[in-house]
Amino acid sequence: MAESIREIKEKLQAADYERLPDLFQAYEQDERSGVRMEVEKAKKRLAAYEKELVRIEGLKIYERKYAAFGSICGIDEAGRGPLAGPVVAGAVILPENCDILYINDSKKLSEKKREELYDVIMEKAVAVGIGYSTPERIDEINILQATYEAMREAVAGLSVQPGILLNDAVTIPQIPIKQVPIIKGDAKSISIGAASIIAKVTRDRLMVQYDSIFPEYGFASNKGYGAQIHIEALKKYGPCPIHRKTFITHFVS
Repeated sequence: MAESIREIKEKLQAADYERLPDLFQAYEQDERSGVRMEVEKAKKRLAAYEKELVRIEGLKIYERKYAAFGSICGIDEAGRGPLAGPVVAGAVILPENCDILYINDSKKLSEKKREELYDVIMEKAVAVGIGYSTPERIDEINILQATYEAMREAVAGLSVQPGILLNDAVTIPQIPIKQVPIIKGDAKSISIGAASIIAKVTRDRLMVQYDSIFPEYGFASNKGYGAQIHIEALKKYGPCPIHRKTFITHFVS
């Protein structure tokens, strides 16, 4: 008896990408419109997957270029712009020939995708380091210097000594390791993209925790950035302990 359309649909959905071409061939003579529709859906899924493979390979250009230096570490930060909360830096050493798909600048990914990728990166990375700089420290030495401190802490936290650092746009002072600053590196290097995801998810989770302590400001949704509800609460209630005093002078006296 011929397979039902539902059975074919389930088979196509469950199949590995490598097996899909064989299934397409097996069902190419089936003239049922429902089967043809499911095959087309599967073909689009395969095409998207193959396009992603090409994109990810393109993100490895710097990793290939500097492979002779040994372990390559990507570095990025999250939280330079908010009115509240820390700045967080991520440092990630991925394995050679890393097979993690969909890594990108964390700002270009949905929250759900960032969370999924965070778990995959933490599982597959050779080493991950995370650094923080508090609001107090940001006020004390300015956001740029505080970001550098967080980045140095992230590198120091790695369990493997990197041979070279690929940084998103900056050169970090007081680090003896060779550095390559790459403008918009989180969208050009798989290592920096991975670091941007680690930093962003780590900081976002922390701001959700702060929301339960200081619920007036909406930190769970705005993550400390200057959203209208945040600014209105700031004017109404004044700053809380995690506000950056040097960032809020326009809103509170």
